[in-house]
Amino acid sequence: MFSNANLIFSAWHDGKLVGVCRALTDFSYCCYLSDLAVDKSFQKHGIGRELIARVRSAIGEEVALVLLSAPEAMAYYPKVGFEKIENGFIIKRTR
Repeated sequence: MFSNANLIFSAWHDGKLVGVCRALTDFSYCCYLSDLAVDKSFQKHGIGRELIARVRSAIGEEVALVLLSAPEAMAYYPKVGFEKIENGFIIKRTR
């Protein structure tokens, strides 16, 4: 997963990994934020927001940032600037 990602950012506290994000992009048209995770005890401190900001900085304003949300995170993404869209489709993994 990491070796094929274009962008990986992480957050650390006292030598402990507390947040990570991974993205795939062409640096031209779109970027897929495939993973965003923050340790539960470090949530609500702006770590996820900062990781997203670093992705956006790396891709620039002309590249769309898209993602698929875990059901329990659906309320989070609008709070950090994402707009919910209805025009998407998926072929789910089989394994």
